[in-house]
Amino acid sequence: MKRSRFSEEQIIAMLKEQEAGMATADVCRKHGISSATFYKYKAKYGGLEVSDARRLRALEDENGKLKKLLAEAMLDNAILKDVAAKKW
Repeated sequence: MKRSRFSEEQIIAMLKEQEAGMATADVCRKHGISSATFYKYKAKYGGLEVSDARRLRALEDENGKLKKLLAEAMLDNAILKDVAAKKW
């Protein structure tokens, strides 16, 4: 997945500009993003503070690591089952 060129702090700052009364089109033009991207950011980060966004990123990273560990353990388990089945 492609990384965003904006950090969570910058995205939240954009959303706060729009909430403060600036028009959505002006915010998009100022930061060089499309309105679709703006609304995607709003769906993901709307209502979050910077600390919440950092916590969300940390949880997503941890979740990814745990998924990799689970996949490796399941693969090892499948290999051991195949070896055990062939021995007998």
